[in-house]
Amino acid sequence: MPEIPKLTHPWFVAVWPGMGHVALNAGVYLLAKLGMTAVAEFEAGELFDVAQVEVKDGIIQPARRPRNRFFVWIDPNKRHDLVVFLGEAQPPVGKFPFCRQVIDYARELGVERVITFAAMATEMRPEHPSRVFGAATDTDGVAELRRLDVTILEEGHIGGLNGVLLGAAAASGLRGSCFLGEMPQVFAQVPFPKASLAILEAFTVMTGVELDLDELAEQAHAVEEQLGELLARVEDQYESPNEEAEEGAGDDEGEEFSSDEEESESESSSSQQEGIGYRYDGPDEPVSQTAVQRIEELFARAATDRTKAFELKRELDRLGLFKRYEDRFLDLFKHSD
Repeated sequence: MPEIPKLTHPWFVAVWPGMGHVALNAGVYLLAKLGMTAVAEFEAGELFDVAQVEVKDGIIQPARRPRNRFFVWIDPNKRHDLVVFLGEAQPPVGKFPFCRQVIDYARELGVERVITFAAMATEMRPEHPSRVFGAATDTDGVAELRRLDVTILEEGHIGGLNGVLLGAAAASGLRGSCFLGEMPQVFAQVPFPKASLAILEAFTVMTGVELDLDELAEQAHAVEEQLGELLARVEDQYESPNEEAEEGAGDDEGEEFSSDEEESESESSSSQQEGIGYRYDGPDEPVSQTAVQRIEELFARAATDRTKAFELKRELDRLGLFKRYEDRFLDLFKHSD
């Protein structure tokens, strides 16, 4: 690790890829709109293996392990600086030792609070408001979440490092909270920015960070309309789309949900259905020259103005190309302006 920067009462936010890009998009939005700067890269040693190699134009690329980066924002109001940890993947084994190492570094930075973002898949429809579920490491944290109108996750589990990191934080004496943005389970493999927006709305109230959410709100509205139209077309194919389910659900209390976990190796093909407009997987066909030119224009714009980086992220998501460009995208935040 490089020399540790001096921070003012810093809070720590950790995100990993998962359902709906909910956590990842919320984290990237913070990077872009706050103009954050990369300060360190965490070497995870042998915890990560290499399951595949990338091929470009017939050339096999050097094998690489997933990267884990730390970014910093200095609060001009001297309340709470932010440290954002963005991991490309979760280790298949050794999750708790990995989290303990991350927390050890966070403590060296003087971090006072640890926050994770995640997704919560429920039976909600795309047009419904996204609730924010939450849990905390102590009763004061739970009370704070209630004041933010966060729905408390009374029982259950938080899958993956989004939860394990908070367990490691609690074991080391750090307070922590998890914000889980609600999204439709039927579209779990499709980017759902409305859930990211709901998380950041609660997060900014809690932290007092001033963040322009207009661009994310615009994207959330567009995706809501796309998914709503797609769902309506599917339902129109059935005379009584939910009749049997409704008859059998009368005696149920509560609702079904699943918390965020790392993306499965075999992702759902539903994310590639016509009308959604967003894909997880890389394109099956070569990228058009027009699309490449558009990407390069957005990279050039983001290189001079980091607040434009989220527009680039949106386009890469739309084309299913974020993983291909991820290293170059995050390198935009290497140096301060």
